Amino acid sequence: MSTFLTIAMPKGRIFEEAVHLMREAGFPLPEEFDESRKLILDIEEANMRFILAKPMDVVTYVEHGVADIGIAGKDVMMEEARDVYEVLDLKISHCYLAVAGLPNTVIRDVAPKVATKYPNVASSYFREQGEQVEIIKLNGSIELAPLIGLADRIVDIVSTGQTLKENGLVELERIADITSRLIVNPVSYRVKDQIIDELVEKLSKVIE
Repeated sequence: MSTFLTIAMPKGRIFEEAVHLMREAGFPLPEEFDESRKLILDIEEANMRFILAKPMDVVTYVEHGVADIGIAGKDVMMEEARDVYEVLDLKISHCYLAVAGLPNTVIRDVAPKVATKYPNVASSYFREQGEQVEIIKLNGSIELAPLIGLADRIVDIVSTGQTLKENGLVELERIADITSRLIVNPVSYRVKDQIIDELVEKLSKVIE
């Protein structure tokens, strides 16, 4: 049985915090690992291959088995609802999903427009509130939507709230707290259960 693990990870803040966590747990990830611009990195001394991907793609790679495990934000898990196992809350990259808009905005009575990268999460949230809205999916600069009259409100990730503040927006409702999770492909978990369980155990010990 191969003990080689393929791990899909998003670039950016989650990658940096996850690498730090894995080093604390005793995995020998070299320093040059942080600086590399490669999309696939083999770390033979750790028996690991890393695939660096967009956050939304990590769960796709894990679901389809090209990665055994992955690290994904809870926001992505909520939005994508993929067939993967969520085995550990890594408690890194803390943020939250929120509804925001311009202060003193008069929300239209019929199907107010909500812009978001998270159409499934937003639809579900407003349905639970008993509110009928029109969802507009955007891929970037969500804060722009209320400023140019495209939408009444937005649903987006909030970390410090600084981006909202700089664009004159205010938080209206908090939807869910978000951290990054370790996810596993179901088939990989059956085939490589021992090595995956060892990884989970090592990470669990360093997570406060």
